Amino acid sequence: MEQTKFVKKGEGENYNYSQDHCFIKLSSRDTNGELCIIEDTLKPGFHLNRHHHKIMTEVFYILEGEMELVFDKETIVLKEGDTITVPPNVWHEASCLNGGKMLTIFKNGEFDVFLEQLSTMTEDDFSNVEFMKSFSAKFDIYEE
Repeated sequence: MEQTKFVKKGEGENYNYSQDHCFIKLSSRDTNGELCIIEDTLKPGFHLNRHHHKIMTEVFYILEGEMELVFDKETIVLKEGDTITVPPNVWHEASCLNGGKMLTIFKNGEFDVFLEQLSTMTEDDFSNVEFMKSFSAKFDIYEE
């Protein structure tokens, strides 16, 4: 019988980056890569570049604050309690001017492993555009 997993408030693997602080609430390692859930505290000025996924579905649930999602033909401002599902092959960009908090659910993706590996990188890694493009693609993240 599989063992249940309990993660308390303020717990889980965590990665504190310049734009956000992420807690892994459910690792893709526990679901054979099918699902991961991340609690994400967005710092003021958060911006996620325009990108899409070929396989992964992304679900955003806003817990606090507001986040703007920009698509090709529409911009949506998500507020506390709002949820949006972004299916594969939909270009999107996100920003959060004043900071906020959300849950992000990734179906068929290992975004938690992506965050883990990002945390080990050097400034040289981040400045190497080709390396970062290849690294991101390995985790189904494609920027323009």
